[in-house]
Amino acid sequence: QSEAQSFGRATKAALELVERALESGGHISGKTTGLSDLNEKIGGLHDSDLIILAGRPGMGKTALATNIAFNAAERLSRDLLDGIEREKSVGAPVAFFSLEMSADQLATRILAEQSRISSEKLRMGRISREDFNRLSFASQRLAELQLYIDDTPALSIAALRTRARRLKRRHDIGLIVIDYLQLLQGSGRSNDNRVNEISEISRGLKSLAKELSVPVIALSQLSRAVESREDKRPLLSDLRESGSIEQDADMVWFIFREEYYHDAIKPQTPDETSSADVVAKYNEWEQKHLDVVNKAAVIVAKQRHGSTGMVQLRFEAEFTKFSDLARGDRSDYGYD
Repeated sequence: QSEAQSFGRATKAALELVERALESGGHISGKTTGLSDLNEKIGGLHDSDLIILAGRPGMGKTALATNIAFNAAERLSRDLLDGIEREKSVGAPVAFFSLEMSADQLATRILAEQSRISSEKLRMGRISREDFNRLSFASQRLAELQLYIDDTPALSIAALRTRARRLKRRHDIGLIVIDYLQLLQGSGRSNDNRVNEISEISRGLKSLAKELSVPVIALSQLSRAVESREDKRPLLSDLRESGSIEQDADMVWFIFREEYYHDAIKPQTPDETSSADVVAKYNEWEQKHLDVVNKAAVIVAKQRHGSTGMVQLRFEAEFTKFSDLARGDRSDYGYD
C-alpha cells in the first residue's frame, strides 16, 4: 500500500512528465501509441490511467490494441538500441492479457500486421517463399520485443492483479492491455448482479493502474443499442448500462468504422441490363464507399486531463493494421 507523499515529491514527478513531453517535441508526456495523431490528441498513455477502448464487434478493438501494444514494445527496443535510457523512452515493456484469443492466434495477428501478409493466408498456409522470408524477418524482430502475452481464460480480477504484479516485478512492465473487460470475473460477492460485477472489475482495473503506476487499456463491448440507431457512432450513454465503467475510466475511446456499416448496405451491382435507377443507386453508394474505405475513427469521448474529439486513422482490414492517415485523405465526418 503506498503512503502519503510530500508535495515536493509529487511536483518533481510532474516536472519529469513535462520534461518528457518537451524532449519528444512537445507532443507526448506518456507512453506512445505509435500513432502520431492519437498521441497528439491524448499526450500519450499516462501512468495510473485506466483507458477504456470500446466498440461493437467488427470495429477492430483487438486490432487497435495489438497495434498499440506492439508499437510501445517496439519503440522501447528501438530506443534502447539508440542508446536512450530506459526511463527516457516513450516505449515500454507490455503485458497483454488475452482472455478471448490464444497467444498463438494473437501472435499470428501481430505477424500479419508487421509482415503485411493477410492473417487468413497465414492460417491457411497460402503464402509464397517471398512471403515466408518476410514472415521470418518479422518474427525475428517480434521475438526480441518485451511483449508478454497471458492467454489464461476466465481470469478473476484478483488473479489478474496477482499476475500483473508478478510481471511488473520480473519485467518492469510499463503498459497493460486487457482483451476484454467483460470476460473477467469478479469476486463472486456481487450476488449474481452483472452490473455490480462489471463495476467491481472496472474499479479493480483502475486501482491496479494506480498501484503499479502504469497505463491500463481495457477493451470493452458496447450495448446493441448502437445498432438500432441510424447514426451508428457510439456515445457514452452506450456504456452506462455497464456499471461504473465510464466513471472509473480516465479516458474512454470508441473505435468506429463507417466502412463496416456501409458495406452492409451495398446495393445490387449494375450490368448492361440495369435500369438507370439501379445504376444511380450503385454510383451513389460507391461514391460514399470511396470516402470511407480503409478509414477508422477513434472517438475520444472522455479525457480527464484533456479535450474530447476524434482522431482519424488508416485501417487495412486484410492485415488488421492501423496507421496514421495522410491529411489529404481525411473525411469530413462532422465530429472533429
